[in-house]
Amino acid sequence: MKTVIIGLLGARLDHGGLGRKRHERWRPTVSLVMHDSLPVDEFVLLHHPDEQQLADISVDDMRALSPQTVITTHLVDYDDPWDFEQVYSRLLDFTRSYAFDPEQNDYYIHITTGTHVAQICLYLLTEANYLPGKLIQTSPSKDGVQGTFHIIDLDLSRYDQIASRFEKEARDGIAYLKGGIETRNAAFNRLISQLEQVSIKSSAPMLLTGPTGAGKSRLAKRIYELKKQRGQVTGRLVEVNCATLRGDNAMSALFGHVKGAFTGALSARTGLLREADKGLLFLDEIGELGLDEQAMLLRAIEDKVFMPLGGDRETGSDFQLIVGTNRNLYEQVRTGRFREDLLARINLWTYELPALKQRIEDFEPNLEHELQQFTVRAGYKVSFNKAARAQYLAFAYAPEALWRANFRDLNSSVTRMATLATGGRITEDIVAGEIERLKQAWFAFSQEKSIATEVLTEVLPAETLSELDLFDRMQLSEVVKVCRESRSMAEAGRKLYNASRNQKTRVNDSHRLKQYLQRFGLTFQAVCI
Repeated sequence: MKTVIIGLLGARLDHGGLGRKRHERWRPTVSLVMHDSLPVDEFVLLHHPDEQQLADISVDDMRALSPQTVITTHLVDYDDPWDFEQVYSRLLDFTRSYAFDPEQNDYYIHITTGTHVAQICLYLLTEANYLPGKLIQTSPSKDGVQGTFHIIDLDLSRYDQIASRFEKEARDGIAYLKGGIETRNAAFNRLISQLEQVSIKSSAPMLLTGPTGAGKSRLAKRIYELKKQRGQVTGRLVEVNCATLRGDNAMSALFGHVKGAFTGALSARTGLLREADKGLLFLDEIGELGLDEQAMLLRAIEDKVFMPLGGDRETGSDFQLIVGTNRNLYEQVRTGRFREDLLARINLWTYELPALKQRIEDFEPNLEHELQQFTVRAGYKVSFNKAARAQYLAFAYAPEALWRANFRDLNSSVTRMATLATGGRITEDIVAGEIERLKQAWFAFSQEKSIATEVLTEVLPAETLSELDLFDRMQLSEVVKVCRESRSMAEAGRKLYNASRNQKTRVNDSHRLKQYLQRFGLTFQAVCI
C-alpha cells in the first residue's frame, strides 16, 4: 500500500521566511516528508491561487528532502477563507475530481495548516468519507525542524472505550424500545435492534404492521421518546386513529381549515400535521384513511406543504411520520382502497409486530411488566402466590389460550386479577375465575369454534377437545354430522369414503369409520345420541 498525504498549504506556518532561514524552522507541510517512520509516496498540496509563490518554494524544498515523493498541487479558489460554505464547497469539488483508490493507497488528511474553517471542513469531509482516510496532525518539537506527527483514525469502532459506550447506548435504546422487558423471542429482538438504529439515524416514514393489540401504538410512543432523547425531534408527538376520521372532518382534523370553510367552521383550525411540526405524527390504522386524504398526505410527506381545507394559501410542517395498520395494504391497493404511491412512500422501513401467540416465550416477562405497571398505577404491590402463578402460566401457554387481542387481553386480565387480589395476593381461585372468563370471551368471538366445536362439545369432554388441533376439530365435526344424518354406520361410511371405496378390492366402510372414531374414544352409537 502506498502512503498518500493530502493537505492545505499554511500561509503562516509553512512560510518560515522565504530565505535560507526557512530551513532552520519547523514548517508543518514540509516536515511531513522528513520522517523515516512515515515514508510518503505521494503528497497532494492544496493551496489558494494567491499562495502560488509559497507553494512553489514548499514543493521544491519537499522534493529536495524526499526525492522519492511524488508531489502534485491543486488550486482551491475561494473569495473568503472564513466563509464556511465557500471553503467546504471548493474542498468538496476537489474530492469529487480526485481519483481515490483506497484499495491501493493509505490516505492521510493533514489538518494542522489552513484556517480553522478549512480544518473543520477537512475533518467533516473525512468523517463523511469523501476523503477516505485518516487524519494526521503535526506539531513542532524542541530538538529540530522535523517535529512530530500523530494519526487519528475516525473509525470509532477501533477505540475500545468509545465502541463500548456506543454499544451501551445501543443496548439502552433497545431496552427502552422494549419497555425494559427482557424479551426472549429472537425474531422480535432482531426487529427491535434494527428499529433502534433506524429510529436515531433516519427521519424517513416508518410503517408498523401487525394485529390489533400487538403494541404498535406503545412502540410508536417509545420511538418518539428515543428520538427526542437523541435530539432527532424537538416538537411534540401527535397521535390520531384514522378510523375516527370521515369526510370533511378528516380533512379538517389532518390539514386544518380556514374560518368559514364549511358549515359550522366558525374559527380556523391548525390541523394535526401542523401541530406535529418539528415532532412526530403517528397515524394509526392508516388503511382507514380516505383516498382524498391519502393524496394530500402524500404531498405533505414529500414536499412538507399542504393546503388547509377551504384555504387558498399553502402551509408547511416538518414532521416525522410513523403509520400503523392491521390491514394488508397491498391487498387494499389491489382493490383500489389505498394509493400505491403512498404505500411506496411509507414502507421504506416496515416492521411487522408479531402476535402474542407468535412470541409466547415472551409471555412471562410481559406478565411481570403488567404487574409492575399495575403497582405503579394503584400505589400498592400485587403478586401471585406460587401455585396461582404456575396455574396461570400453564393456561397461558396452552393451545386453548387464544390471546385474540394480544397484549390488550393480557393487560385486561392482569388488571382484573390484581383488582380482586385481597392483600395484594392473586390466588388460585382468582386465577380459575379469570381463566373461565377468558375462555368464555374467546369462545364468543371464535368463528372456528362456533362452526367446528359446537357439535363436538356434545360428544367429547372439554379437556379432550382443548387438546385437538383445529384441523381435527373441523374434520371430526363433519364426520359427526354425517353420522347423525345416516341410518347406519355402513351408510355413513359410504358417504364419507365415497371416492376411495371404489379403489379397494374389499370394501368395509363400517370398519374404516369405526377405526377413525376410536382415535377419539368415540363410537357410532355415542355420536348419534
